[in-house]
Amino acid sequence: MNVACRRMVACLAAGLAMGGCSVGPDYVRAPVEAPQSFKELKGWKVSQPQDEKERGPWWSLFHDDILDGLEKQVDISNQNLKYSEAAYRQAVALLDAARAGFAPTATVGAGAQRSGHSGVQGPPAGGMNAANQFDLNAGASWTIDVWGRIRRTVENAAENAQASAGDLATARLSAQSTLALSYYQLRVSDELKRLLKATAVGYSRSLDITKNQHVAGIASRADVAQALAQLEAVNAQVVNTEIARQQYEHAIAVLIGKTPASFSLAEKPTLINAPPVPVGVPSTLLERRSDIAANERRVAAANASIGVAMAAYYPTLTLGISFDSTSATIGSILRASSGLWSFGPQLAETVFDGGLRDAQVAEARAAFDQSVATYRQTVLTAFQQVEDQLVALRVLQEQAVIQDRAVAAAEDAEQLILNQYKAGTVAYTSVVTAQTVSLSNRQAALTIRQQELVATVTLIQSLGGGWQLAELDAPLTGSDQAKKPSAQP
Repeated sequence: MNVACRRMVACLAAGLAMGGCSVGPDYVRAPVEAPQSFKELKGWKVSQPQDEKERGPWWSLFHDDILDGLEKQVDISNQNLKYSEAAYRQAVALLDAARAGFAPTATVGAGAQRSGHSGVQGPPAGGMNAANQFDLNAGASWTIDVWGRIRRTVENAAENAQASAGDLATARLSAQSTLALSYYQLRVSDELKRLLKATAVGYSRSLDITKNQHVAGIASRADVAQALAQLEAVNAQVVNTEIARQQYEHAIAVLIGKTPASFSLAEKPTLINAPPVPVGVPSTLLERRSDIAANERRVAAANASIGVAMAAYYPTLTLGISFDSTSATIGSILRASSGLWSFGPQLAETVFDGGLRDAQVAEARAAFDQSVATYRQTVLTAFQQVEDQLVALRVLQEQAVIQDRAVAAAEDAEQLILNQYKAGTVAYTSVVTAQTVSLSNRQAALTIRQQELVATVTLIQSLGGGWQLAELDAPLTGSDQAKKPSAQP
């Protein structure tokens, strides 16, 4: 007796005695390489499962009540999130359907029939023209899971349900992050509009000065035209800011499940600075990122599918029982003389399939290898995303300090040259150049603040979302290294 035959006999005996065994490989989590620390940070701790921890509203780090109110509407009204939630419920239903395979199937049926002769060919023998017939049947069958096909199917469905739960968490975090990004891009548009309006006020004063000097014969008409052109150009930019602002407002409306026409956000007085973000160490990504967890669960599901495919090599054992009774009267239909019954096991085995089962097992193994590669690539991409945002925040912080100095110098130069122009010692072209440089530097400083906010939100998303204050022992990043967030997520 070869090894396969011996295993078949052993599993059959175990299945009859203890409920069966499961063919196919047992799942072992695919190893992935996690660096001890991020390139931009120091520190390390041993990875520990944290799936049960409540993630919390990570956006509370920004201390923005308006954003907080908007984020709370995402779970209620976002349609993409509703789709993912429905997909999760579908996966749970498929798991319940797979578990039903452990239970026997029972059926029952009943019928009544009256039949007779039409009389065209004469009455039937015995002179009776009509007769009654009552039928009652019942049956039950139970496929014994000797080789673990049903158990592997349930295992596959359970892992896919967990993966779907991870997809739901990923969709929720994506919607929350997209909302935060759209919200702060809108606030940057508001800040740019205020900057341009303030600049327009300064340019208007310069125009008035130039007009007065023209009347006094000090400035030329060309200087007046140039001052007017400069003012109108800034006014045009003020109007142009509405395009981006309205589009971000529309995006926010859709994210919270509203039509753009029914939603609006008032301008806010000031734009916040990017808050510090607790980063942790690389190993925590494997604990916190729902997309990593979802892909790891898909590896486990693919592993179970190999067992399902391999179970097809072995015979199917089914226990069946049936009862059928026929009688001319309802009262006698349950009498022993009216019924037939049967009971017994049935063993079925495919002896030739043209290589179908071999191909199905090979397909399952290839799908498993694909899922492992996807899982490992997801982990690598996660590390890259965090490193990208960490380096962006570090460089932006350094750039912001330098740019602030440039803004201060440009504003000082603008005022000095304007005073010189009033005294008649420089031409108006010098004023225009100084004002242009000053506005350009202030816009560059605003762009850096915008990039810091975007990088901060993206870093939080890359880290997997929220956390508890007990987890904030890790190094911080952001615009203020010395200060930890005080809000309780």
